Amino acid sequence: MLAVTCTSQSAEDPLSGLTVGDRPEPSVPDGWVRVHLRAAALNHHDLWSLKGVGLPADRLPMVLGCDGAGVLDDGTEVVVHAVVSTPGWAGDETLDPRRSLLSERYDGTLAEQVAVPAANVLPKPPALGWEEAACLPTAWLTAYRMLFTNGGLRPGQTVLVQGAGGGVATAAIALARAAGLTVWATSRDEAKRGRAVELGAHEVFESGARLPAKVDAVMETVGKATWSHSLRSLRPGGTLVVSGATSGADPSADLNRVFFLQLKVIGSTMGTREELRDLLALCAVSGLRPVIDDARPLADARASFERLAAGEVFGKLVLTV
Repeated sequence: MLAVTCTSQSAEDPLSGLTVGDRPEPSVPDGWVRVHLRAAALNHHDLWSLKGVGLPADRLPMVLGCDGAGVLDDGTEVVVHAVVSTPGWAGDETLDPRRSLLSERYDGTLAEQVAVPAANVLPKPPALGWEEAACLPTAWLTAYRMLFTNGGLRPGQTVLVQGAGGGVATAAIALARAAGLTVWATSRDEAKRGRAVELGAHEVFESGARLPAKVDAVMETVGKATWSHSLRSLRPGGTLVVSGATSGADPSADLNRVFFLQLKVIGSTMGTREELRDLLALCAVSGLRPVIDDARPLADARASFERLAAGEVFGKLVLTV
C-alpha cells in the first residue's frame, strides 16, 4: 500500500527522513479493525516525529499520521480516534501513563490503510465530508478539550487564542465563537489576522500587543514566544491552557504573577473518545466545519509537509486517498 513514512530523523532537516512509497498492509490483531482511509490530515506531531521527538529511532520505519477517516472492511464509515490506551485501561485515556498516539507505537493514518483498536473508531456523521471528518481527531479535538473541559469556559466569557493560523488555534477560534464566547486572537502575520476575523474572532492583535482588557482564559500552543504575554493577559483567577510549544518549550515561568494573581496553568493533551463523539455531533448539527488550507493526493504528501514545515498554513492540510 502507499504510505507516508518516517525512515530517519534529523532535527536540522526533518524532511530528509520523509519517504512516500510502498509499505506492507497492516496486520489486524484480535480486537482491532482495519480502516480503508479516504482522507487524512497533517499535524505538527508529524514534524516532531521526523525531528526525533517522541518517536524512538528503534521504532523506525513508522507510518506517520494521527488523523483519518475511512471505511471498515464491511463498509461502515468511521472517524479514527488517535489516542491508544493500554489494554484494560478504564476512564480518561489521555491520563493513561502508557497511552500513545498513532504513529508513536503503532503505524499511523497517512496511508491507504491503518489498523486500530475497535474502540478507536466512531461513526462518521453523514453530514461531514471525508476531508472535514479527517481534520477533527487531533487539532479540533485538542481545541475542544482545551476550551470546554480544561478551560471550563462558558458563553459570555472572553478567550485569547495565541498564534492564529495553526490547526489548533483556528479550531479554537471557530469553536469558541460557536459557543458564544468573545474571541480575541493574535498573530505576527497581518493576513492571518484577517483570516482569523473571517473565522470568527471578534478582535485580532499583533503578537505581544497590549490588550484592551484582561481575559478569562488563554489558549496557548506557541510556547516560549508568547508565554509571558499569555500570563500578562489574564485577569486575576484566570486560566492558561497549554497544549503545545511550537516556538520552544522553555518559557519563563513568571511564578510571582502566577501565585499573586492566583492564575491557573493547565496542561491539555488531545481528548477522549467521548469528547470526539461530542465534537462530531456538534459539527454535524451546527454546520461548523474545519478550515482546510489545502487538500491533495497522498502521493503528493511531501509538498504538504514542506508547507507545514515553513509555517505557510492557515487551517489544516489534508491528504486524500
